[in-house]
Amino acid sequence: MNRRQLLARTAATSTAMLLAASLGGCASQQIDHYRNEKPVLDLRQYFNGTLDAHGVFTDRSGTVQRRFTVLMECRWQGDDGELEERFTYSDGRQERRVWRLTRLAEGHYTGRADDVVGVAQGRQSGNALHWTYTLALPVDGTVYEVQFDDWMYLVDERVMLNRARMSKFGIHLGDVTLSFRKR
Repeated sequence: MNRRQLLARTAATSTAMLLAASLGGCASQQIDHYRNEKPVLDLRQYFNGTLDAHGVFTDRSGTVQRRFTVLMECRWQGDDGELEERFTYSDGRQERRVWRLTRLAEGHYTGRADDVVGVAQGRQSGNALHWTYTLALPVDGTVYEVQFDDWMYLVDERVMLNRARMSKFGIHLGDVTLSFRKR
């Protein structure tokens, strides 16, 4: 390979790497982007008392596969919170999940629930919260471990919007979209 070919290959490789890095930066949002957004989300304040939520699960094409409502009863003692969720699906099926949250330093949180594999990790900044966790999800008699990339945004003192991206082995399965309303 002559010098000219080597320079052309190096330039092409550098351009491809730069393009991949810039696209990767666009692909994932950062929690610090929301640090100046108002109102500031305080999980201990917002998730305290009774909340109602309405949501949908959409497959990767965006088609609604399930609709549901959630009644939440939430309480905190210091830095430890318990969020009891009672789901009612459009087919009449009901489900219950109890989250146990712990507030750590500098906007960090951990969460546990019976169907969460390991520990959920979260971070709050400004009006946003970003959660990542693995959920043991039963589907037609089989339990799948599905990864959630979960973003919540406080709109005002009563309303929060939530969008969670579900994946398995890095493959996008669908999204859960919720609207919370504090009573």
